[in-house]
Amino acid sequence: MPAKTRYRDFCRTAPDVPVFAQPWYLDACAEGGTWDVVLAEEKGRVVAALPYFYKQKSLFQYATMPPFVKWLGPYLLPEFRGRLPKEHELMQALIAQLPDLAAFKQNFYPTVTNWLPFYWQQFRQTTFYTYRLHQLRKLARVEAGLGTGIRRDIRLARPQVRVVHDLPLAEFYRVNMLSFQRQQLAPPYSLAQLRRLDAALATAGNRQLFFAVDAQNRVHSVAYLIWDATTAYFLLAGDDPALRASGAGVLLAWECIRYASEVLGLDCFDFEGSMLPGVERIRVRFGAVQTPYFFVWKHNSRLFELLEKLKP
Repeated sequence: MPAKTRYRDFCRTAPDVPVFAQPWYLDACAEGGTWDVVLAEEKGRVVAALPYFYKQKSLFQYATMPPFVKWLGPYLLPEFRGRLPKEHELMQALIAQLPDLAAFKQNFYPTVTNWLPFYWQQFRQTTFYTYRLHQLRKLARVEAGLGTGIRRDIRLARPQVRVVHDLPLAEFYRVNMLSFQRQQLAPPYSLAQLRRLDAALATAGNRQLFFAVDAQNRVHSVAYLIWDATTAYFLLAGDDPALRASGAGVLLAWECIRYASEVLGLDCFDFEGSMLPGVERIRVRFGAVQTPYFFVWKHNSRLFELLEKLKP
């Protein structure tokens, strides 16, 4: 049976495979490349998996992160986590099955704290940070931890906008793109790509859209929340630059946190953090905890590595 077919079966019973690693999610995000997976077994049962996405550039195939996928990396069933000898054994089995790619680059899940078997195989690592709120079910405690500026923006925004969920996805995309235009950045994805992902998430019941709309039906801010069995993720957001002073963006972030707690009953909210100083400050003012995750990479082709260094 092909590895991808076995992986689809595995994900139906594994208790906490992150949403980014679900086969249907990867199917929706694999434009411009292909995803595949390697598996490790114990007594004939799949107990660990490493999905990866690869692309073709000239003569080279290389693994990288697909659009909308924040994290991948090795996934082990809970019963095998925290037992270092077993973790090492399973990860080594996964690494040994990876194809001969020119390069391998992945952001590992924040829950993966052991990358030592990759180090032993000459992979390299850089630490990045996301920002997470924990014990989300104790929402009053989370609210008490909000910074003064966050509380002020929420109070400022409430009389000016209402929060709705039923505007078209095209309107979400329009406002989302305004943030990139303001920074003079090229759009990182198309409306067609977003539609494909949204259809998959809607079918799975793993997403909610948020719009902050004023009395003139102007959309001030938007947010796109997704989730899995353990965590809600602040996947996408955007503001109308002409209306940012309303504080609606902060209000929507708080409404996403409330939704994750009160509607979804989840205990963790991930801002999908940023290394940018301005963004980091806002996450911390929400009371979010700085949480490290590993960017793990390896170049198997020196020529491909040189070409990457020379590219603009």
